[in-house]
Amino acid sequence: MERKVLICLSDRQVAVSMRDVTKTFGTVKANEKVNLDIYRGEILSLLGENGSGKTTLMNMLSGIYYPDGGEIYINGELASIHSPKEAFDYGIGMIHQHFKLVDVFTAAENIVLGLKEEGKLDLKKAAEKIRSICELYEFDIDPQQKIYNMSVSQKQTVEIVKVLYRGADILILDEPTAVLTPQETEKLFTVLRNMKAAGKTVVIITHKLHEVLEISDRVAVLRKGEFIGEMVTAETNEQEMTNMMVGRMVKLDIERPEPVDPKPRIKVEGLTVKSADGILKLDDVSFTANSGEILGIAGISGCGQKELLEAIAGLQPVLSGTIDYIDDQGEADSLIGKDPLRIAAMGVALSFVPEDRLGMGLVGNMDLTDNMMLRSFRKGKSFFTDRKTPRKLAEKVVDELEISTSSLSTSVRKLSGGNVQKVLVGREIASSPTVLLSAYIVRGLDINSSYTIYDLLNQQKKKGVAVIYVGEDLDVLMELSDRILVLCGGKVSGIVDGRRADKNEIGMMMTKLGGGDGDAQTE
Repeated sequence: MERKVLICLSDRQVAVSMRDVTKTFGTVKANEKVNLDIYRGEILSLLGENGSGKTTLMNMLSGIYYPDGGEIYINGELASIHSPKEAFDYGIGMIHQHFKLVDVFTAAENIVLGLKEEGKLDLKKAAEKIRSICELYEFDIDPQQKIYNMSVSQKQTVEIVKVLYRGADILILDEPTAVLTPQETEKLFTVLRNMKAAGKTVVIITHKLHEVLEISDRVAVLRKGEFIGEMVTAETNEQEMTNMMVGRMVKLDIERPEPVDPKPRIKVEGLTVKSADGILKLDDVSFTANSGEILGIAGISGCGQKELLEAIAGLQPVLSGTIDYIDDQGEADSLIGKDPLRIAAMGVALSFVPEDRLGMGLVGNMDLTDNMMLRSFRKGKSFFTDRKTPRKLAEKVVDELEISTSSLSTSVRKLSGGNVQKVLVGREIASSPTVLLSAYIVRGLDINSSYTIYDLLNQQKKKGVAVIYVGEDLDVLMELSDRILVLCGGKVSGIVDGRRADKNEIGMMMTKLGGGDGDAQTE
């Protein structure tokens, strides 16, 4: 007999009720008897450390996974959700971090793609319905615009309209502001507030606590797959939320010591880079990175940050311009045309933490010790490879960065994304670099691990290392960096003082050249 549950607290109606929901992958319990209620007309923030089970829980609600145990009720009715299509039948839609759009199609074509309607598909009628949805919630998209001509925020908007077009009343957004500028984030929040006012239910999975305080009505916290508790957002703060996620007190201050005797270490002038298919990625970029400082690189996704670091590291061909390494005596040596091995042979210690961890940084099928050995095996004098030193390094990295692994012999591909990141960062920093290049070094990490990494970067800075930090969280960039170089469309918009930078000013510089005021400077 089908059970029906109606739960009401005060004047709030429960849209979703999860009871003892459990999900296991092999021997790992991603969710363990989670009990969570989600109310109609609210914005709920779902918080937790990396690997706490947030996305897995919402994937079960959106039909990507099916629970191993427990029950899910939608509007009081017991629901059995085996696929995203069945989730849509219950009015549930999820917008993932990685968009599922066809680049050569228009917004309207992507929105109706996969829908079964009687008769011939009427794109004109569909476009009219899309425009009415956009007017209702203040979306800013043209149904006829091709996806490849859209910004990241416009693509995200298409994904949201797609689920609304299918009749979703409950929307789940996974890290929705990860690659948005402050202005784009504010636009998204305006839309979410309009959706809430129209009675929609919104769940946001995020790590950005300041945004949680700004947009959500309530916070639910998971830890190690279990539901820990909930808080009314207006009655909590970042410190309390962090302590609840981690289970202990965590210091949330990012240290920013003053640079001691900074000297030019990397000098880039007129750097121009094209991709393999001829697209201009960097256009006449010039700047200097100093020893003993952290130079932050800000820009929307795809503005040339990746190509800039790869060019310095000898991984990206350069069309024109110069990249010089300047030693302690002030002597300059060009890095152009040299591969990473030749750069190392010059005595230049470049540590590169790339965006693609398993594609470029680590070998997934090798264990932790062997991945540490990738940095040191050429130093061996004997016929046999030294395994003791890399093993000691692996033990040190696992201990200091609290990497979750059953043993050092575990292959890296079996680790969670956050733990893979820690392995790579620990190995690169242990190589005692003079220049540390890092791209999205804390992407996907929980807040406790992120602050550990920020502390490691500052330790390198104190040792006189020139740190170049590409990040997507402007609040962290402004708190961590001594100077911030802003890229827009492969060009330098300006370089601002990290201690005096204005978040909105940087956001404008990221989207429009010349957005900075008198405090912005170019070198």
